[in-house]
Amino acid sequence: MIANVDVKEMPTSEIPNFYKIPPEQRMKLVKEFANLDEKEAQAIGSLSGLKIEAADKMIENVIGAIPIPLGVATNFTINDKDYIVPMAIEEPSVVAAASNAAKIARKLGGFRTSNSGPVMIGQIQTVRVKDPYRARNEILANKDRLLAKANEQDPKLVSVGGGAKDLEVRIVDTERGKMVITHLIVDCRDAMGANAVNTMAEAIAPMIERISHGKVFLRIISNLATKRVVRSTAIFDKELIGGEDVLEGILDAYAFADSDPYRCATHNKGIMNGVIAVALATGQDTRALEAGAHSYATITGKYRSLTTYEKDECGNLVGTIEIPVAVGLIGGASAVHPVAKASVKILGVKSAIELAEVIASVGLAQNFAALRALASEGIQRGHMKLHARNVAASAGAAGDLIDLVAQKMVEEKKIRFDRAQELIKELAK
Repeated sequence: MIANVDVKEMPTSEIPNFYKIPPEQRMKLVKEFANLDEKEAQAIGSLSGLKIEAADKMIENVIGAIPIPLGVATNFTINDKDYIVPMAIEEPSVVAAASNAAKIARKLGGFRTSNSGPVMIGQIQTVRVKDPYRARNEILANKDRLLAKANEQDPKLVSVGGGAKDLEVRIVDTERGKMVITHLIVDCRDAMGANAVNTMAEAIAPMIERISHGKVFLRIISNLATKRVVRSTAIFDKELIGGEDVLEGILDAYAFADSDPYRCATHNKGIMNGVIAVALATGQDTRALEAGAHSYATITGKYRSLTTYEKDECGNLVGTIEIPVAVGLIGGASAVHPVAKASVKILGVKSAIELAEVIASVGLAQNFAALRALASEGIQRGHMKLHARNVAASAGAAGDLIDLVAQKMVEEKKIRFDRAQELIKELAK
């Protein structure tokens, strides 16, 4: 039975039975929620929102594009604001899991966030320095001159409160000897910052060479964005989770992940399912986010969970994520790709920091949902229901037959291409 939802009755992101609504009706709901115009709605719904002319200007040797399903997660409330969250991903169950987790978190206030600001690090590598420690002191003594030179490269960024703010200098032991590594600390405001940081680093490199009496080689941003960290916390009601046994199972699953890198790799991958889906939908550098997150997970010298879980005084589960989120709303695909621009509008975010807070919250929601499934019914039950539909369709099922074949395979616990083909023949009779 298809749910009938009146657009005018949708004041929040909590939309009952959203998954039962046909795609066209979902689009109407999202269009109303985000105040999308017809052109924006068409760019999303056409499955070909990027024209070949625009694609040809984004990368080299363009021949076309590959559409990825774009869904929306509902139920999110973050810092008392409701969000419908666009997520671009090919993996089934991710969007549904995020929506369900957000619904549970919603009961006790949703997600609360904090951040360390939109600050990135540019690295200038100096080698062949005869006196590295003296060079370090000389570079720091010339900090004001170096920062002034860096800020000359981007007066617009400086005018809005950003720009180069500080210098740090490290001595790094390598197999090639000691290297003097200067960190240029740049407030990027609403940009991701790679171009600005790299330009500034290149501008001060000759000065650092003269000061250190060494040779500068690399001048580039670091994707280990330890100064651009976002934290998000949510309280998950123990009864909605499934009771004390499930809650304890989640705590055990978290403890396992935080102690064992084999488990933790999959644990953190689940977090990135949410993070990267939102980042891809909004035109962010997903590779930078992935590299930064996994590097940050090793910051203690051991690969650990990006989330933590504990019980509060009421016996509810408190989940927290701490993760570097280097994203921007100025420049890049978010300002060029029509679907990415429309996705940003759906979110309604006004700054890169707000976007980062949403992304971190979705990462936490995704992780909680996975741990809850593992601690109760197992990860495969919900996932395989959706996977079965993909198998049925790839085997040749169409229309209502897709769901019939998928349901039969789930009941039999035989979700295989060959079985789907057999069922198609049987049901067609």
